[in-house]
Amino acid sequence: MELQVGVKVFLQNSEGKYLILERNLDKYTDIQKRAVWDIPGGRIEAGAPLLDNLRREVLEETGLEISEPIRLITAQDILRTDKHVVRLTYTAQIVEGQLRLSDEHVAYKWLSLDELKTLENFDSFAKEALKLI
Repeated sequence: MELQVGVKVFLQNSEGKYLILERNLDKYTDIQKRAVWDIPGGRIEAGAPLLDNLRREVLEETGLEISEPIRLITAQDILRTDKHVVRLTYTAQIVEGQLRLSDEHVAYKWLSLDELKTLENFDSFAKEALKLI
């Protein structure tokens, strides 16, 4: 079984809304259509600190930079037949900038906490972590 570590973030803007990204299902072929929306993040590069990996993933996926404080809210196990992913989820603020999506995503929304709680087709691990914000 392959072990991977992923970092994700509930990224908040100056209006108090959180960024969610619509996955490009052509790129995420292993994702069920019931989990189209997710928060920014991805797998870490071994040898780099976790927060450096988180900053890199956010920059690659959105073109945005994150600022301190960055707070770890949960660690989750994602178990599949061929891999075990440990997913670390954080909260952080953005440094104001122009959002630019990578080809991993096709759309984005900024939603309030209440809107996130009722969002359909939201990644189940993000939805579970949302309870800790």
